[in-house]
Amino acid sequence: MTLTELKYIVAVAREKHFGKAAEACFVSQPTLSVAIKKLEEELELKLFERNASEVAVTPLGEEIVRQAQVVLEQAASIKEIAKRGKDPLAGPLRLGVIYTIGPYLLPDLVRQVIEHTPQMPLMLQENLTAKLLEQLRLGEIDAAILAEPFPDTNLAIAPLYDEPFVAVVPVAHPLAQRDSITSEELKQETMLLLGTGHCFRDHVLEVCPEFA
Repeated sequence: MTLTELKYIVAVAREKHFGKAAEACFVSQPTLSVAIKKLEEELELKLFERNASEVAVTPLGEEIVRQAQVVLEQAASIKEIAKRGKDPLAGPLRLGVIYTIGPYLLPDLVRQVIEHTPQMPLMLQENLTAKLLEQLRLGEIDAAILAEPFPDTNLAIAPLYDEPFVAVVPVAHPLAQRDSITSEELKQETMLLLGTGHCFRDHVLEVCPEFA
């Protein structure tokens, strides 16, 4: 049993798909499948039920996946302890960014990292908030740029900047000339939202739950 095998089963449990899990782990699907089969043989049990459309975690597999997550988190903590005695800017920075921020923030961020810390490789990943939080807990990324609020409270948080919450309407819309709009006024409008899983969608629905 290896940490890599534990990482693979956590990825499959998360993605519910061997191909997507392999992509998330940056390995080929055969490599991931062989490793999981080897672990199942070692444990003498099935971790996943496979069929043509989806992958389901077995009841005992769910317990093992939960424990695997704990082990991976602890292993990541050991690495963090070791890093404290080294130059924090000497190794790669694995940074996750939510989709709605990445296109606007990353170009300037990459330029500044190259300019000020050329010895630190920057490994970037865009994803949804929930997946980035999970990767943080598992030590798969070092930091993430997210939009508050989010549910995980066991993280060190450093505010970067604030953005106003605005509504975008056509120029000819009756609300276009207003300096501010109440949530009550928005109830009468048709709202375009991001898909499920995007934190910005959740933030809008907190202000205007009628659009849920």
